[in-house]
Amino acid sequence: MTRRAYLYFVMTFILGILVGGAGVLFYGWHFGRWHRGYDKDRIVRHMTRELRLSEPQAQQISRIMEESGKRFEELRRQHRPQFDALRKESRDRIRQVLTPEQAAKFDEMVRRLDERRKRAGPSSR
Repeated sequence: MTRRAYLYFVMTFILGILVGGAGVLFYGWHFGRWHRGYDKDRIVRHMTRELRLSEPQAQQISRIMEESGKRFEELRRQHRPQFDALRKESRDRIRQVLTPEQAAKFDEMVRRLDERRKRAGPSSR
């Protein structure tokens, strides 16, 4: 592969990471997951207003959301090792492209990201 083709390949890969990351940030911000956090009661109140739910309907929906939330969390716990392995593999592959100086800076970036993810709570890890 020529040097120019290799450069285009790497730039395309990096651009994909940036666009994907921006999409994730937009999704998280737009749907309130990151800036307000998940609040079942707030969602049920909103649905009650918008859909004019009766009290029994609101209670049933609240129970459904609570049960579903527990199941979502269980799925997150079950698949966490796969996400962690993919994250490690991706980071290792990125390090192979970087110079030693860039890799050191990258490791610092990764450390800060991991700290933020730990502070954010279990659903973000």
